Amino acid sequence: MAFFSQSGLSPLFLLNNYEAQNQYNSRQYPKSYKCSKLQARSPSFAPAFDVRELTHAYHLDGELPGVDQSNIEIEFTDPHTLVIKGHTDRDSINDDSNNDGASSSRSASPAGWHQATVEDEDAESTSSADTAASNAPSKPAGDDQPHFWAKERSIGDFQRTFSFTARVDQDNVRASLKNGVLSVVVPKEAVPTPKKIRIL
Repeated sequence: MAFFSQSGLSPLFLLNNYEAQNQYNSRQYPKSYKCSKLQARSPSFAPAFDVRELTHAYHLDGELPGVDQSNIEIEFTDPHTLVIKGHTDRDSINDDSNNDGASSSRSASPAGWHQATVEDEDAESTSSADTAASNAPSKPAGDDQPHFWAKERSIGDFQRTFSFTARVDQDNVRASLKNGVLSVVVPKEAVPTPKKIRIL
C-alpha cells in the first residue's frame, strides 16, 4: 500500500473543491439567472461570530481579517435587532503586486542587457531596421498582473443580523476592532421594577 504526501496532492484537492462548487452553482442557479443577476451584484459573505450572553450584556466577537474600521457599519434597525455590515476588497494585494512588477522591471533595465547588432549590413538596411523596431508596440512596465492559484479569502459586502430576546441599552453599546476581530458589547437594559403609587 503506497502513501502519498498531502502536500504533493494539495493542488488536486483545490481543483476538486472548485469542481464541486461549480456543480453546486450550476444546480442552484439556471444559466439565464447566472448571466443577468449574479454578475450585476458584488459577492457577499457572512462573517463568523461568537455570541455570548452574560448576566448584564451580550458579547459578539466576529472574524473580519483585513477589514478597515471605516468600512464597518453597526446599527440598530429596531429595539431588538442589531445589524453589522460592511465591505472588504483585495486592493492592497494588487497595489503590492504592481510595486513588485515595477521593481522587477527596473532591475531588467537596458543597462543590464545588450542588444544584438549586425555590422556587415549597409547603412540603409540598418536605418530601416531601427525605425521598424521603434514603431513596434512596447509592453508597459506595470502591466504584470498576478496569477492567483487560489482565491480563498472572503471579499465583497458582508452583513450579519442579531436579534436579542431581552431589551438592550442601545446608547451604551461599545465596539472595537483589534487584530481582525470585531468585538461588540451590547448591555442589557435594566429590568423595570414595579412602582407602587400610594393613594392619598
